[in-house]
Amino acid sequence: MKRKGTKIKTSLGSKIFDVFNVCFMLVFAFVMIYPFWNQLVISFNEGSDTVKGGLAFLPRAFTVENYSYIFTRTNIAKGAVISVLRAVVGTTLTIMCTGLLGYITTIQHFVGKRFVRLVFIITMYFGGGLIPTFLLYSNLGLLDTFTVYWLPALFSAYFMMLMASFIQGLPDSLAESARLDGANELTIYFRVILPLCTPVMAATAIMTAVGHWNSWFDVMIYNSGGNWDTLQVYLRKILMESEQASKLLSEQKQFEAMRNLTTSSVRAATTMVVTIPIVCIYPFFQKYFVGGITIGAVKG
Repeated sequence: MKRKGTKIKTSLGSKIFDVFNVCFMLVFAFVMIYPFWNQLVISFNEGSDTVKGGLAFLPRAFTVENYSYIFTRTNIAKGAVISVLRAVVGTTLTIMCTGLLGYITTIQHFVGKRFVRLVFIITMYFGGGLIPTFLLYSNLGLLDTFTVYWLPALFSAYFMMLMASFIQGLPDSLAESARLDGANELTIYFRVILPLCTPVMAATAIMTAVGHWNSWFDVMIYNSGGNWDTLQVYLRKILMESEQASKLLSEQKQFEAMRNLTTSSVRAATTMVVTIPIVCIYPFFQKYFVGGITIGAVKG
């Protein structure tokens, strides 16, 4: 038996592998991080200087004019509020409803669980299409309302299977003991099962929130009136305006206020505005994210 505190000798091959592994991970991390950092640098650089190329790690001509151009536009605050509401409301309701559906499909004495799961799995591979969906929403009165953002997304077949797999990994005795005490299925779900599903709920929440936050195409299709435009739609409009302004400035140079703005610099600032909120939130869910995905994918 080796004494406590003795060092274990490592072979030359092991040391070479460790060095190679560290170098590979550093290069891989650089490849993943640099595009985001490059966009951040461009967003803080004057557009007229950006077109010269050669930007690497720091802005040559520092400016916040790109962000000023975005945040001084009208309705940006309104769009941000609607985006946050959509992400919060949509994520919360999806977690509650899809989690309950996943729990239903794991109840042993529920005879229709296989049928319910099959019906939702079919929706993963077959859809009605854009036009039938638009007509359905129109007949239901969902167009140009906030409800169209969260109601169609209450249930997700993929998240249902993920949550059901996680719940199946929990001891059956927890639900059985609650039933013996007279608890109904809703009470069992909300007071027994749900508190134990934090990892898979957090993983589902971050994926759902990112989807709601980045979504813009459905806003343009189902919100043609513009009353419930999200932040992403307003930023898209600003980007299109900057492209038109750049074309105009190439012909007329008297617009001094827009002289240092280009499409690439405004696009970079727009990317940062959309991405940074999610980047700031993700670390708080990371420890649950990996565990929720792996456990839900392996079991069941």
